[in-house]
Amino acid sequence: MRTTKGSARTRAKNRLFRKVKGFHGGRRKLLRTAKETLIRSGVYAYRDRRNRKREFRKLWIIRINAACRQRGLRYSEFIHGLQQANILLDRKTLAEMAVNDPKAFDLVVEQVKSAIAVPA
Repeated sequence: MRTTKGSARTRAKNRLFRKVKGFHGGRRKLLRTAKETLIRSGVYAYRDRRNRKREFRKLWIIRINAACRQRGLRYSEFIHGLQQANILLDRKTLAEMAVNDPKAFDLVVEQVKSAIAVPA
């Protein structure tokens, strides 16, 4: 007697169709198209998990630069001054301070300016 995949194939198809739930048109209803779309969506997700890190770093740098320029410094001078003053704050924290806690950011800028002014 010839054997077929039967229930295993049905289970695999159901698993796939659960993953593509919410997709549009044939991407949700047709097996081959759904498989292709699912593979492509996985590739995009993998790529964009890395891109998201780049985009956030760019955003933080833009925010820090804007806040520094309001206080009479350039971004590169500010980062150099942070290293001179041994301030170990990352860009995410600095950007958050610049937006939500300007007084604390002012204190950091003052420390940076004093570290730059004194030749090391």
